[in-house]
Amino acid sequence: MPLDALCLSGVINELNTALSGARVDKIYQPGRDEVILALRSPAEGNVRLLLSANPAHPRLHLTTLPLENPEKPPMFCMLLRKHLSGSRLLEIVQTPLERVATLRLEALNELGDRVERRLVLEAISHKTNLILLDGEDRVLDCIRHTGADLSSAQRVLQPGMFYRLPPAVDKENPLTADRERLESLLAAAPEEAQADRWLLDTFGGLSPLICRELAHHAGGAVDARLNALGPEGRTRLLDGLEALRDAPRVPTMISMEGRPRDFTFLPIAQYESAAQVDAWPAFSPLLDAFFEQRERQDRVKQKGQDLIKSVTNARDRAARKIGNQEKELAATRDRDRLRQLGDILTSNFYQMEKGMARLRAADFYDPEGKEIEIKLDPLLTPQQNAAKYYKDYNRAKKAEEMLTIQLEKGRQELDYLNSVLENISLAEGERDLAEIRQELTDTGYLRRPAKARDRGKRVTSKPMEFMSTSGLRISVGKNNSQNDLLTCKLAGKGDIWFHTQKIHGSHVILWTEGGQPDLQSLNEAAILAAWFSQARDSSKVPVDYTPVRYVKKPGGARPGMVIYTTYETAQVTPDGELVKRLRVK
Repeated sequence: MPLDALCLSGVINELNTALSGARVDKIYQPGRDEVILALRSPAEGNVRLLLSANPAHPRLHLTTLPLENPEKPPMFCMLLRKHLSGSRLLEIVQTPLERVATLRLEALNELGDRVERRLVLEAISHKTNLILLDGEDRVLDCIRHTGADLSSAQRVLQPGMFYRLPPAVDKENPLTADRERLESLLAAAPEEAQADRWLLDTFGGLSPLICRELAHHAGGAVDARLNALGPEGRTRLLDGLEALRDAPRVPTMISMEGRPRDFTFLPIAQYESAAQVDAWPAFSPLLDAFFEQRERQDRVKQKGQDLIKSVTNARDRAARKIGNQEKELAATRDRDRLRQLGDILTSNFYQMEKGMARLRAADFYDPEGKEIEIKLDPLLTPQQNAAKYYKDYNRAKKAEEMLTIQLEKGRQELDYLNSVLENISLAEGERDLAEIRQELTDTGYLRRPAKARDRGKRVTSKPMEFMSTSGLRISVGKNNSQNDLLTCKLAGKGDIWFHTQKIHGSHVILWTEGGQPDLQSLNEAAILAAWFSQARDSSKVPVDYTPVRYVKKPGGARPGMVIYTTYETAQVTPDGELVKRLRVK
């Protein structure tokens, strides 16, 4: 995922063209490391600029993703609103050959005077930060404060301190070095060095992907060594470096097995037939598509870590309990032999006396009548020993009945907990997670809030809404509470209910509006049911569908659990592009 300095320059050029003179209408902070500026641009109209200081995915671009905002804005967001609301974006500037982008904005201070404010995004992996500066380069605040100990050599980023750029990397600039300089650097390189490693160690601003591409162009392999390039290969290597100066920045997505794998700013040939390389019209939609799934999963893990941990622990306990009960149940299946041994003892009382440890007698249950040896308790009488075997037989018989019931309950609990984990993965924000947390509290897996004011709060979020190609509404539950609400309360008897067959997933309702749904709408609803399930990455997923009148919720069933009859099954393949196209914003 190389948002290197050269790729960042392409993103910034695109944003400057689209956002020149844009006004800041609103400011949001949906996540700890994310800020969104809602802008009114003369060229693009109303747009949203995402500034992500997430160390795993630092970047800036226009976004159309629906990100949920917290009920109470964080302090950094409040400060940005104070200084930047109503400001005008002058330009976005990149520090030469660095992953540092600076938004220059013209704002009004408390006295109504025009002043300059700068919002600096340092997209440098573990040093990622978002910093607000005044007109004198003094830090007003930043997402991550560093260098509180002034005696350390660490760069200080604290409110009131003057801002300094991150220490520059001591590498050659491939965009300014002339041909003679490039040739001298190559001549001084170790002959045994891999071309891509030499490029990465020598020049700044290049990602490993671009270095491998240059090596592949020069020597026909990503791991080509300098001593194997020959004069022509070395010339191609230097030509490739020089071409980076004026090469147009082309947003390029690299996919493998239908999943985004990488992105860059020029066409890539190193993967040959192993990957699909597609040019995109702009960087912003490319970055939106590339990071959508990763960011959502990270956001859920960050905000719902306590839920994931609690449900995973409960699921593991349930699985262990089921395993132990299955072993106990297997042991009860030999209980008939206990009754037979009791019968043999009863028929051989005349040979037994108190104090015997074993009895050797003919087994009249054996077709050949072989003799067997039966263990006895020396402290018991013959009658008591026989009674003990009968008692063990009855105990095993009763245990089988109880274990069968307990195993069924345990498997239902395990299914429920797995469905909750699947629901957590579908959560789109804090409200969805709060609803799942509330459900787990109601079912006894989480403790109720200690504070009295929080005990009566009930959180409700809305199901996901889609519109079929022919215009029929489709609703998808994101958790068990929404599933129950859709299926058992909101849907009419003639609406169509969808669910993956014997696979955890969401309840999907196709609203028929009293008519007969068309085949395309039925197919699209089935695809949605397959996509929002554990079978998302599979093909030919079986999806059951039936009118809601045939779906019932048994008394005492856990949230989201239903039974249904008179159904049909469709085989569909999940399609993420269709899901995006049908989603109602």
